Amino acid sequence: MFMGEYHHNIDAKGRAIIPAKFREELGQTFILTKGLDKCLVIYTMEEWKAFEEKMKKFPTTDEGVRRFFRFLFSGACECEPDAQGRIIIPQNLRKHANISKEIVSIGVVNKVEIWSKESWEVYNDEDNFIDNELAERMAELGI
Repeated sequence: MFMGEYHHNIDAKGRAIIPAKFREELGQTFILTKGLDKCLVIYTMEEWKAFEEKMKKFPTTDEGVRRFFRFLFSGACECEPDAQGRIIIPQNLRKHANISKEIVSIGVVNKVEIWSKESWEVYNDEDNFIDNELAERMAELGI
């Protein structure tokens, strides 16, 4: 399970370090793609393959499904960390997540998210993070 928050910088070549706490569980090869909240998402190969199998069951005759598939799969790339634990984040993915220098990597149960520091700070503003509606939905799930 992935959890925690780690702050790093991305270098001029677009390389970002994957926190050591995440590397072992991610394995030698994993998938990086666009996330829904203007972040990037890393899936283990096992998680990605399971996700692909679920996606195959959705009707491609549905325009919304096709749009989501294009969004997610057009940005997907296979990554292998170098000896220092860094990956290259392609320019199109950096643009999607508004990443320029400082990044935050967070563990989210079965995946890792990469955010620009600025976007994460806005999203994670403690005054607005958990609203009453969300708290009620979590209570319904027994959380």
